[in-house]
Amino acid sequence: MDPGRPVAVVVARDGRLPVGADEAVAEAGEQVVVVGSGTVDAARSLLAAQRAWCCETGPGLRPGALSGVVADLVAGVPLVVMPSSPDGRDLAPRVAARLGVPYIAHAVSVCARTGPAGFRVGAEVSRLDDRILVPVTVDGPAVATLVPGSRTVVPVDRPSSWEPELIAPAVAAPPGEPATPPDPEVIEVLKPDPATMDLADATRVLAGGAGLAAHASDHRARATFELLVQVAAALGASAGATRVATDAGWIGYERQIGTTGVAIDPDLYIAFGVSGATQHVGGLGTPRHVVSVNTDPSCPMTAMADLGLVTDGPGLLAELARRFGVAVPAGAIPDPARGGS
Repeated sequence: MDPGRPVAVVVARDGRLPVGADEAVAEAGEQVVVVGSGTVDAARSLLAAQRAWCCETGPGLRPGALSGVVADLVAGVPLVVMPSSPDGRDLAPRVAARLGVPYIAHAVSVCARTGPAGFRVGAEVSRLDDRILVPVTVDGPAVATLVPGSRTVVPVDRPSSWEPELIAPAVAAPPGEPATPPDPEVIEVLKPDPATMDLADATRVLAGGAGLAAHASDHRARATFELLVQVAAALGASAGATRVATDAGWIGYERQIGTTGVAIDPDLYIAFGVSGATQHVGGLGTPRHVVSVNTDPSCPMTAMADLGLVTDGPGLLAELARRFGVAVPAGAIPDPARGGS
């Protein structure tokens, strides 16, 4: 790779990229090193990569050992950009420490400049729950993590024969240090629990909006969103929500999707009673399949969906619960036979 240009580093798991991978590549100038497992398939799915190098380092994340591999690969590069995903946040500071360079966390923009005194890296970092942006300038080289949803991605033009380049891991340990930093022994890699996993890593998401609890009491709304969590788990999915739902306290803030919440990029996104406000849609990424459940056939979410179901969201949620053997919490869904609303 060109040592005079920035490069992105992305950790793939079984060929799947983390949220924000393409944004990190675009911010780094379209060069990327993909490490982890299934790296070739992951690199091929990148939209913003002009050049890509793949280094198979195995399943799971051994951040101590992997930091040595990555540091060896990017030595001399003026700027390393990683997505601020769970793996990126774990790996980036270790790589910076191995290289002996500054680490910039939670940046929304970052770039390297060459001046009379050498490389300078400038960034804007998000602080106080994204309420303010703080400008940061450090002497380069540097390592930074980029917040998903910070920038748009324009797909690059590549020849049809384009393929990522394969490289083998080779760690050159600094004098006096072990070749492989100590890491816990990996006995087994367990699949995450969809109900508690980081929403940004979920491949399936069921989300609820204000329409899922329209005209309902606070108690009923909370019970309905609890049912959403249980139905999502039965489908191997994670539960998400709009800001209206989290502000109301019907579900935790860590489940909020949007520009002021979590940025996601699932394979399947099912929206119950979500109108499709810009703030929410801005955090959706590019889901492979979108299903909208809403009584308004003209709402923005239904317009962007692959499948729009014009029906009552709570009623459909209750039917899914019954079909998947999920107990409906008392008071969650009104009983039409009793005239509930």
